[in-house]
Amino acid sequence: MESSSTSKKIQAYTTDEEFTEREEEEEDLEHFDDFTLASSWERFISEIEAVCRLWMSDGPSNLLEKGAVRLEDFGSLYTIKSEMKYAMKNYCMEYYFETKSDDAGKPTDWNFNLHDLQLCFGVKEFLVIAPQSASGVVLDAPEASKLLSAVAIALSNCSNLWPAFVPVHDPSRKAYIGIQSMGTVFTRRFEADRIGSQVPIKLMHLEGLYELFVSKFAYSTLDLSVHNFKVRFAMKLTFRTLPYDDDYMKDAEITESGENFTAEKSNGKHWDEDCSWSEWYSAEDPIKGFELIAIWTEKMVESSMEMAELENASPHEAEKWLISLRLEGSSGNRIGFASQLHLLVDALQMSFEAQFIEDFVSGSDNLKPSLVIPPPTVRDRVLKELFIDGVYFTDFADVEHKTSRAIKGAPLGSLFAQYCLHSLWFGNCNIRAIAVLWIEFVREVRWCWEESQLLPRMVANGSIDLSTCLINQKLQMLAICIERKCQLNEDYQDCIGSVDQIDSTIEEESIVADDSFNIQTPSEDFSGKVDRSTVTRELKDVNPLNEKTTSDLTRRGSAGIVDSMMLLKSFQSMHAPYTQEAPLMTEDMHEERLQAVEAFGDSFNFSAQLERDILTSDMSAFKAANPDAIFEDFIRWHSPGDWEAADDPEGSAPSSSAIDIKKSKINWPPRGRLSKRMSEHGNLWRKLWNSAPSLPASEQKPLLDPNREGEKVLHYLETLQPHELLEQMVCTAFRAAADTLSQTSHGELKQMETEMQQLYLTMASALRPLQLNRLSADSETIEDLRRLSVAFEHVEKLLTLAASLHRKLIQAPRLSLEIFSDYYNFYIQTTQTGLAEDIGEKEFNKKQEVRNHEREVLSNMFVPPTANQSWRKVLSMGNLLNGHEPILREIILSLRDRVSGNHYAARSGSVSQQEIVTYRMYLCGTSNDLRVALSVVSCD
Repeated sequence: MESSSTSKKIQAYTTDEEFTEREEEEEDLEHFDDFTLASSWERFISEIEAVCRLWMSDGPSNLLEKGAVRLEDFGSLYTIKSEMKYAMKNYCMEYYFETKSDDAGKPTDWNFNLHDLQLCFGVKEFLVIAPQSASGVVLDAPEASKLLSAVAIALSNCSNLWPAFVPVHDPSRKAYIGIQSMGTVFTRRFEADRIGSQVPIKLMHLEGLYELFVSKFAYSTLDLSVHNFKVRFAMKLTFRTLPYDDDYMKDAEITESGENFTAEKSNGKHWDEDCSWSEWYSAEDPIKGFELIAIWTEKMVESSMEMAELENASPHEAEKWLISLRLEGSSGNRIGFASQLHLLVDALQMSFEAQFIEDFVSGSDNLKPSLVIPPPTVRDRVLKELFIDGVYFTDFADVEHKTSRAIKGAPLGSLFAQYCLHSLWFGNCNIRAIAVLWIEFVREVRWCWEESQLLPRMVANGSIDLSTCLINQKLQMLAICIERKCQLNEDYQDCIGSVDQIDSTIEEESIVADDSFNIQTPSEDFSGKVDRSTVTRELKDVNPLNEKTTSDLTRRGSAGIVDSMMLLKSFQSMHAPYTQEAPLMTEDMHEERLQAVEAFGDSFNFSAQLERDILTSDMSAFKAANPDAIFEDFIRWHSPGDWEAADDPEGSAPSSSAIDIKKSKINWPPRGRLSKRMSEHGNLWRKLWNSAPSLPASEQKPLLDPNREGEKVLHYLETLQPHELLEQMVCTAFRAAADTLSQTSHGELKQMETEMQQLYLTMASALRPLQLNRLSADSETIEDLRRLSVAFEHVEKLLTLAASLHRKLIQAPRLSLEIFSDYYNFYIQTTQTGLAEDIGEKEFNKKQEVRNHEREVLSNMFVPPTANQSWRKVLSMGNLLNGHEPILREIILSLRDRVSGNHYAARSGSVSQQEIVTYRMYLCGTSNDLRVALSVVSCD
């Protein structure tokens, strides 16, 4: 009994447990969607719906965080995609949306940032679903319809009003079908297709296109030409100038009427014939042409006759004109200063491989076979241009940029600067060609020296410019030596020619000498020691009795009386002598003197030890001009700081008359003494004074020996090491190339002035290490120079565009400025910092509105086609501009209607009273192709 009761309890417990599990299973089944009974198409619809719901809930801001991609060419348009699979095929659904909620996307505004589907169908945000295949389109019509239906059902399930499109047919046709639920009983359907060839003649004209549109909603029995329909019309015409090639410019310059329609002076010349760089290379015109867009805003058209009249209208009647640039694509390496400077930097790196210039000429095995040396005829032509007679540096003195002196190179127009610029193009600027040209260059310089021929393109007088490179300083020194050598030869010839006449006139000369030594009139170009004392321009007779003293009879080389100064012992006026100019020194000579000072130490005074020749010359000249002078007189004139005068107002007062001078003799000599430095025992200045002869500057030995210094310059040029030559060539070439570009006329664009200024600062910084002469082949400076050439290329490219734009729009300077500003901002943004490597130029399509007074200037660019150009195109469209038909015509035709009171209205009458676009057609094409996009609203 107990066992049976126990079994019953166990059975009851088991039954309750199974019942509880069964209830839990039934509860789970209530929340389970069993898709095992649904078809694959229904599951596909559900997947599309889930993705759409997710995109709707996220909104534009969250979609951007989830990886939405901005389409750069379409303003604020973004896209996000999702992949899915149906019937063994993979599909990709993309959602296009905008972050801005304004109405800038109205098609009648001809917004140039619209997506193709936005322009064709007048939509804003939309879906595109397409197969993931090579063509990206659905070739099968039933499949396309089924795919579009799936998307429409999914959008309807989630109450979404996005239009959806499916690409169909061949990709070249750009065909689409689409559908959109409008939230009411209305549905908008879309269809687009393209005729690629053999466009019917009727559809080439506006009248035929108008009738095509009307036929979509008018009854077929109506005569479309006699019935009026209020159709809204908008049109955009795109004209394109012919390419600026040589044939075009020859034909375009002068028309049959003789009028010059272009702002450029062609005459068969290249476009940059008068640009600053044309002496060295011919740049490819960066501007391929212009595109002119004429826009007719929306207007009402009621008949095909009005459309025929519109086709005959001139583009000048359009409400708006826009212009844009057509730029040449970057095909291959661009030839210019930047490309050759890059090669020069490569040559600098190779210059460390040899110790002498001649080693590169002999053709070492380590040199590349591509390093070709030009033929002798080319070399001779270059040397002839360099050493042309009658060309001097003063002719080029004012062409440098104001900040170019910060770069230690030869100035533009000088002999070495011209050599560097020629080297850029000689043998494609390889190290062997540079070596050959340099050797011949030095030979020509030596010939000028030996034949006493002035160096062309060099300053033969004045001081040496230490701010330039050392080679230019040496050539300046040589030019001065050649000039002084010629002067010495002339003086020698004059002396030989007049020796026979000296004996017969010696008595007369002695009589004249008595008067000439009395008072010497200073030369107007007096170059004496004006920095040491003041020299009067009016000589004064200090002797009130006009008596000739012994000093007056023996005085030689006087430049004039020193105002208010008299000799201490003789009571005579002090005369300032003519002195020799200080010997010219180049930078390396100054360094040698400084090294000598360091070697001598502190026991020797710099002025006494290293300036002995100059000091002795000045003392001799002072003794000759003042025979009664003593050492203290020379110190008072030459170094007033070393004469410590006592307070004596009478002695310090200037002599205003002979009576005052006579009175001042009572208190003469003035109280004063030499400085401690000059009073020391064994002072070198006093020793030099005691040993210096009394000789005027004209009879002294020249401080600068032209023969010796000239030979030293030639020795430096002939033994210059390759890397030292290339270092100075790089500095000079960059500076000269930049100075050449800075002369380009570009309409005073502020952006270019800023870029040129920044380029000079960059060059000064990057080229500074070359002055230290501590480079090596693997130095980081080499890479810095390559980056500098890239920066130079960017500026050169911008400057070339600015020059071309200025020439073509010289009569419309505002347009030139605005277009360049747009391109400049685009270019800087594209290349980021402006110094990066070229990342591939994107298409620049920014447009500028043309003002009414500027239309005639642009219209003149469209020169009437000549007989030679008649083959280019057969005219078959209207709206011609100076005989040019548009390359593209875009038209939007639309019909609007109110919802109520017509067959579109819903029977319930719950739809609001509003006007909607019931029919819309976008037409785009030329006489050879036509694209039509139609959207129709229907009541389902």
